[in-house]
Amino acid sequence: MIRKCLFPAAGYGTRFLPATKAMPKEMLPIVNKPLIQYGVEEAFESGCTQIAIITGRNKRSIEDHFDISYELEREIQGTDKEHYLEGIRKIMHSCSFSYTRQNEMKGLGHAILTGETLIGDEPFGVILADDLCLNEKGRGVLAQMCNLYAKYHCAIVAIEEVDPSQVDKYGIIQGEEIEQGIFKVHSMIEKPSQEEAPSNLAIIGRYILIPEIFDILRTTPAGKKGEIQITDALQTLALQGKVIAYQFQGKRYDCGSVEGFIEATNVFYQRIKNAK
Repeated sequence: MIRKCLFPAAGYGTRFLPATKAMPKEMLPIVNKPLIQYGVEEAFESGCTQIAIITGRNKRSIEDHFDISYELEREIQGTDKEHYLEGIRKIMHSCSFSYTRQNEMKGLGHAILTGETLIGDEPFGVILADDLCLNEKGRGVLAQMCNLYAKYHCAIVAIEEVDPSQVDKYGIIQGEEIEQGIFKVHSMIEKPSQEEAPSNLAIIGRYILIPEIFDILRTTPAGKKGEIQITDALQTLALQGKVIAYQFQGKRYDCGSVEGFIEATNVFYQRIKNAK
């Protein structure tokens, strides 16, 4: 039922300077695969075959990654290195890719609104590639959320418990648990202080959004730092009873931070090593 997945990928990645001065943070490798490829593979597993990517200046390498490199393919054809491209070839043959640019960095809500021309009038997934999610025991996070959408037909945010001292880094939800790990969201607040936070249930970089979000984003005022926050727009839907939060199965690695990036690299290296 969800065919399209949107990847906001126009940010500067300032926490990884100088590495991201000329290279998109989404192209930072976890072992031998860039972050955004892990995200696209998760989207494909969930049934999304139309991949929409919001880019910006100095992001051309993302488009090049999901395209054929004739010189490279010719160079490694028939060698023992050819199998390294099997995963990306499968994605390229199975999915379509479309791109548009976010000319100003005005927040995640603005990035998602920029993607309206690629999404149209249908529900869609959103993946933030620097939140790398791994579920060793079953399907990926977006696939889990797509199953929920088939039941609830509303906006869905993925959540996890965080230490109360960390709530000022996330959108935080307040809601009523209607099934195990599933909450009907009554309200949410972007980056509250520990005293303001209604819970320690934090929204991470996985969403399923419904088409009316675009009209709401058009009239959502800018919040902190002049940015349009998706949390503020979702608050409008929550007041209409159209948002649920899902405590997903699996583990999330915050690869937007150096510590999370290193942790994920070590974990994925061990997985590859053990698989040999």
